[in-house]
Amino acid sequence: MIIVLMVMQYLLKTAPRALEIYNTCIFFPYQFFRTFLFKFIPFSIGDILYAAAILSLLILIVRWLYLLIRVRKYKHAILDSVLYTLIIFSSVYIYFLIAWGANYYKPALSSFWHLAKPKSRTEDSMAIVSFDKYLVDKLNTYAPHYHSIPFDETNLKSLDYYKVYTDYRNKLQGLKVKRSLFGRLIQHLEIEGYYNPFTGESQINEHLPAFIMPFVVCHEMAHQAGIAAEGDANLLAYAIGTSANDSSFNYSCYLNIWFYTQSRLNRRNHMLAKQLESQLNALTKAQIDTLEQIRKQYVSEFSKYSSDLYDNYLRLHQQKEGIHSYGNVAASAWAWEERKKKMPDSLITIP
Repeated sequence: MIIVLMVMQYLLKTAPRALEIYNTCIFFPYQFFRTFLFKFIPFSIGDILYAAAILSLLILIVRWLYLLIRVRKYKHAILDSVLYTLIIFSSVYIYFLIAWGANYYKPALSSFWHLAKPKSRTEDSMAIVSFDKYLVDKLNTYAPHYHSIPFDETNLKSLDYYKVYTDYRNKLQGLKVKRSLFGRLIQHLEIEGYYNPFTGESQINEHLPAFIMPFVVCHEMAHQAGIAAEGDANLLAYAIGTSANDSSFNYSCYLNIWFYTQSRLNRRNHMLAKQLESQLNALTKAQIDTLEQIRKQYVSEFSKYSSDLYDNYLRLHQQKEGIHSYGNVAASAWAWEERKKKMPDSLITIP
C-alpha cells in the first residue's frame, strides 16, 4: 500500500497526462455517478459516514486503552490492532486520492487562466488597495438591489450559473449542495461548508446569514467540479457569482471577497483599511456587525483546534500556506477582473 501511494503521488506530481486521464476517466464520471446516486436523498450520507467513523475511532481508542492496561496478556492483540488500523487508514487514503484528492495536484487556477501576478510586494500592495476600493464601490452599488434568497433557490441558481457561465456542462453534471446534519456543531467550529470526498456531497451550514450563502454554495460546488485548493474554489465562486445577472449573487460574492481583501489590507495599512471600510453603505456595515455578533456567540476553543487541524491537512495536500491560502483570492480575483476587461464575454474554463 505504501508503494501504491508513492507511485500515485509521484505520477500526479510529475505526469500531467496522468492527471488529465484521472479527470476524464475517473473523477468526472465518478462524481456524476455519486451525485446521481445521492441527490434524491434529502440528507447527507457523508455526514452519517463521518459520524460512524468518529464513533468507530472512539471505540478503537477505548479498546486500545483496555488492551494496554492488560498489555502482558494482549500484547499480540495490540500489535494486530495497530497493523489492521494502519491498513484501514492506508486503504481509506488511497480511496480518497482516487475519489477526489488527486485534484490537489492540479495547477493553480490563476496559472490555468494565465492571470497576471504582481512582480513585487509593492505592486501587490497597490493591487490590494485598488481591489479594495473596487469592491467597496461594487458593494455600495449592489446593496440597494440586494434581497435574500432561500437555500433551495440558491442551490438551483448556483447550478444554473455553472451551466451558463462555465464549460462544466460539457463534462458530466455532478453539482448539488445539501444542508449539513451538524449545523449547530459546525457553527461552533466556524465552518461554513465542506465537501465530502468519499461520497462526493457538498454540505453547507444552513444557519449562515443569507448574504453569505450564494458565495459559499458556489464555493462548495467548485469542489464538486474538481477544484480542490481553497483559494481556487474561492476564485471560481467569485468569477461565477459576479458574472451572473443576479444582484444578490453579485453582492454576496463581492462581500465575501472583500472580507479577504480587507483583512490583507488591514495587516499592511490599518489606517487606510479603516478609511475604506468607513465608506461602505449602511446595509453592508450592519451585515458586518451581524457576522461579528455570530462569531462572538459561537467562538470557542474547539474552533481554534479545528482550524489548526485543518491548517495541517491543507499543508499536507499541496497548499503550503495552509488555512491562509483562502486569502490568496484577494490577488487572483483582482487579476481576474483585469482579465475580464480584455475578454468580457469569455466562458469560464474549469480544469
